[in-house]
Amino acid sequence: MRDDGRRALLKAMLATSAGLVAKRLLAAPERPSMLTRKIPSSGEAIPVVGVGTSDAFEVGASDAARAPIEDVMRALVEAGARVVDTSPMYGTAESVVGDVATKLGLAGKLFLATKVWTTGRAEGIRQMEQSFAKLKTKRIDLMQVHNLVDWRTQLSTVRAWKKEGRIRYVGITHYQVHAHAELEAVMKEEPLDFVQLNYSAVTRDAEKRLLPLAADRGVAVLVNRPFEDGEIFTRVRGRALPPWAAEIGCDSWAQILLKYVLAHPAVTCVIPATAKAAHMRDDLAAGAGMLPDQALRAKIVEAVSAP
Repeated sequence: MRDDGRRALLKAMLATSAGLVAKRLLAAPERPSMLTRKIPSSGEAIPVVGVGTSDAFEVGASDAARAPIEDVMRALVEAGARVVDTSPMYGTAESVVGDVATKLGLAGKLFLATKVWTTGRAEGIRQMEQSFAKLKTKRIDLMQVHNLVDWRTQLSTVRAWKKEGRIRYVGITHYQVHAHAELEAVMKEEPLDFVQLNYSAVTRDAEKRLLPLAADRGVAVLVNRPFEDGEIFTRVRGRALPPWAAEIGCDSWAQILLKYVLAHPAVTCVIPATAKAAHMRDDLAAGAGMLPDQALRAKIVEAVSAP
């Protein structure tokens, strides 16, 4: 049947069964809500997709510079998400998060994660105090020792502040595979609430030891670099989505790649960085609906590994 014939048929059907159509529309299921996963050490549930701020939030103070970030933050909370990960390493990002959250009235509605990235106890304290000021908050949800820099010293202070109620959760981070052995060693030695690590359909090293260890130790997992800093998209650029994408409700490669990460049961939340609201909404859609099973995850790996 030609397209104009299909349109005519549909128009006639709608005209003769308007009441039935309206009834069905009213009964139609709502868009799936954001999935959540529990933080093992507390049982608190957090949404499975958040936002990272590296590069993306490193902008100036003008309204024009901040407007895209405001749109990203609105998209985040409108989708039911709230995890925002930042660091003093990321230029102006902490200040941008604090200013935008205050402007949009999001105080107390976000799960704020930042990091300490320095050596020495006094310098660590100074840096973390600055993070509180920049984020405009009296309590930070998650303080992480960034890239394991002077981790023994900094963890000692972070734990003390957790006891005082200034910090809710304690964690460590890294973003490169070569540091996985050290992450593993610290995870085995220290009681932690969170570990943040790199993991994607291309870089799957975390599946070997770190993710199983996190599950065994009851450590929540934040995943960075799920898109390999964007490089992964060069592998699929111009390629149509495979037919099986519809099985898990995906209409973009970004959603497929994020669902690959989220399908691992040890992953608590993935934090792709973006300064574009359209990309944020696309990423957030991966946090709802079905996740791929092992067979489909293998197809995702095959798809992004193909030349």
